Amino acid sequence: MVDVSDDDTPRYLPIADHGVIGDLRTAALVGISGSIDWFCCPRFDSPSVFGSLLDADGGGSWDVSMVDGLVSTKQFYLPDSNVLVTRFMSEDGVAEVQDLMPLAKPKDPDHRTRIIRRIECVRGRVRMAMRLHPAFDYGRAAHTTSVVDDTHVTLSGGDLTLHLASDVPLEVSDDVVTARVRLGVGEAATFSLGVDEIPDDEIDSDSSEHIIHATVRFWQSWLGQSNYRGRWREMVHRSALALKLMTHEPTGAIVASVTTALPEEIGGERNWDYRYVWIRDAAFSLYGLLRLGFNDEAAAFMGWLTRRFSDGDTDGGRPLRLMYTIDGESPPQEKPLDHWEGYRGSRPVNVGNEASNQLQLDIYGELIDSVYLFNKYGAGISWNSWHELCGVLDWLTDNWDQPDESIWEVRSESQNFVYSRLMCWVAFERMIRMSRQRGLPGDVGTWMKTRDAIFDQIMQKGWDADRESFTQTFESDRLDASLLLVPAVKLLSPTDPRFLSTLKAIEEQLVSDSLVFRYDSSDHDDGLSGTEGTFSLCSFWYVEALTRVGRRPDARLAMEKMFTHANHLGLYAEQVGLTGEQLGNFPQAFTHLALISAAYNLDRELGD
Repeated sequence: MVDVSDDDTPRYLPIADHGVIGDLRTAALVGISGSIDWFCCPRFDSPSVFGSLLDADGGGSWDVSMVDGLVSTKQFYLPDSNVLVTRFMSEDGVAEVQDLMPLAKPKDPDHRTRIIRRIECVRGRVRMAMRLHPAFDYGRAAHTTSVVDDTHVTLSGGDLTLHLASDVPLEVSDDVVTARVRLGVGEAATFSLGVDEIPDDEIDSDSSEHIIHATVRFWQSWLGQSNYRGRWREMVHRSALALKLMTHEPTGAIVASVTTALPEEIGGERNWDYRYVWIRDAAFSLYGLLRLGFNDEAAAFMGWLTRRFSDGDTDGGRPLRLMYTIDGESPPQEKPLDHWEGYRGSRPVNVGNEASNQLQLDIYGELIDSVYLFNKYGAGISWNSWHELCGVLDWLTDNWDQPDESIWEVRSESQNFVYSRLMCWVAFERMIRMSRQRGLPGDVGTWMKTRDAIFDQIMQKGWDADRESFTQTFESDRLDASLLLVPAVKLLSPTDPRFLSTLKAIEEQLVSDSLVFRYDSSDHDDGLSGTEGTFSLCSFWYVEALTRVGRRPDARLAMEKMFTHANHLGLYAEQVGLTGEQLGNFPQAFTHLALISAAYNLDRELGD
């Protein structure tokens, strides 16, 4: 594992030392150092153009830096937007780099994917350097650099061609593009990188400033639809903006994260590709967006989902795959990028996801619960969607009682996971509710019989009388933080003795100062070596569980502690290590939707 270069500078920034920008088609990570070190183009799941996040030497990056003096940096978002500002500060002066992927209006038919980096001096005089060195196709494709003129360059590699334009002279050497500028107060330099050729007026200083203002207005207008007015408005709204960034506007799909292979343990093997659409994650995201009043996004995802019903799971005869590409296809086969060293030496660097072949029965409950909420708070379920859901329940009636890999996607043998049974119960219970509320036709008698059979099985086989707790599987006495959701999905009352004793057991064995492990991975029963950090999703579930059982002071303290683990911009990766470092893919949709849910419910319980 190599963490520093020859001059003792870090080769890899901490995962948390990044902001994210995007255009609802793809996204880029911008380090607090001024480097764009992750960018896939033209889509979230395309091969990377800049990938130094996963290989500092061969991954490619786009760097902006201040040349002179002892420099410190800070980052923030322009208010209520996803336009990121990195400030470079030295005794000579202060410069700001405004990074964005422009957005003009919703569902813009003329949208073009591009990154704009505008450098402006706000104090003193500064010298700034720009260096662009792409590595197309995850660094596997050589590229050529063609000079159009002194401010326009074309870069081609693999199947992709990018165009770089600037309002300052560009230099090219060994296929690396550089520029140096000296700026005084109020002076600016603009760089634009896009799939299409960049018009000259786009890089004019005044025009680029106009594009920035228009993009800020886009985000502020979108966020203005939020109905959340609670205590943690800034954190909730940043989470909403992060979730929106992970939405693919042309299709309505919501990806789990914008990155791949960021490790759950530094140097470990738990490095997965999250640039796909998990039915589970997207369903929870739908819930979070509905809670805040973003009904258009909920309707768009319902449209995407309805199209998946007609696809079916051609590989296993199931009504749905557990994950899809944004186009609704099966994700590519999981394979490592052997030529990359991985983040801080964490290998393998996986692209594609083998879990797509797993059986995860819980997804049907999560999906139908979100549809139930959409039917209750949104525009309402269509007849076609209801008809397709009835078909899903026909299949689930015959298949709920079997081993699977469940929510955590274990790489060991299939087991009888209690959480999967819990969510199967939810699937039948919510369909019964919708049928009765709307008078929709369905085999309610069979659904009720199956629902009750699942309930009895959970109570008899999922309960360990010796531990006085629900367990992860029927076959073991292992605890599982997913069962914090028992009262949230209304299987039991929050004050039911079985849940209270389960909560107590989880607190004793899986909670560490408000941070929650999803389960004990130290014995590698999940089929993987190494360990992992605490799971931020579960930490927010813990907050919600404390809220529901009436321990409001404890819930509020746990919430405030979790906020200290956000990065400087309010963003979360998948996990938090015991020393507070963020681990796993970043930012993580699952985490941010759990934050929204916990904040919404706790704020409601605390009252005015």
